[in-house]
Amino acid sequence: MGLRADGSVVAAGTGTSGECQVEDWDRVVAVAAGNVHTASNTGRSHSVGLRADGTVLATGWNGDGQCDVGSWRDVTLVAAGWRRTLGLAGDGTVLAAGRLREGAADVGPWREIVGLACGDWHSVGLRADGTTVAVGNDRRGQCAVDPWRDVTDVAAGYLHTVGLIQDGRVLAVGDQSAGACDVAAWEDVVAVAAGSYHTVAVTEAGWVVAVGSNNAGQCDVTDWREIVAVAAGSTHTLGLRTDGTVVATGNNGHGQCDTTGWKAIRVP
Repeated sequence: MGLRADGSVVAAGTGTSGECQVEDWDRVVAVAAGNVHTASNTGRSHSVGLRADGTVLATGWNGDGQCDVGSWRDVTLVAAGWRRTLGLAGDGTVLAAGRLREGAADVGPWREIVGLACGDWHSVGLRADGTTVAVGNDRRGQCAVDPWRDVTDVAAGYLHTVGLIQDGRVLAVGDQSAGACDVAAWEDVVAVAAGSYHTVAVTEAGWVVAVGSNNAGQCDVTDWREIVAVAAGSTHTLGLRTDGTVVATGNNGHGQCDTTGWKAIRVP
């Protein structure tokens, strides 16, 4: 998904469940794309948009109620994962819709939240004081974020969690098998994103670094320049340039990397 400067939205991908039906959305200030857990669930994804008035839109597969967000109000941020949607309310609490199993929607007790991330089976919250909280499946230690401090951004993949800290370094916990947590050497990072088995970051210089699985070329980002933001899908990566155009690499089996014609995408 891409958010244009005029508040309209573009989407690329299969669209078989209606997740790309965003052409009539307007006054949108943020978007989130729900992920597909396995190949057998292809087409079971959803898209979420946050409007300027704090209301939320959703389209796509709604088998677990992840698109039941029409009643939400005063929302300031949205995140979408596998079969669920999270919304950050203006008072620092978090709303959830969708799948209840695994506990990834158990965010009711959270307070003073300023940032959110959805992995496949876990959810992560960033508190105003720079600490972090996580709920859901923790079989690979992807929820072990309690010791983190001075965090400014979070991202969540299939079985790992990433945190950007104030000094530009990056933390990661969770599954170690694919190398997605090998971020200790990174410096001067300003933004992070997590795919299923890879992690991506933007540096102060506008360059991009990536670690983890590269089976579809999702980590082939070393030649990208003038990047201000990144996003990561299951096996693909997107980069937003300073001029509002988008570059993409990785698996394009469903057209999810067909962003060549995108223009005027909102720059942070």
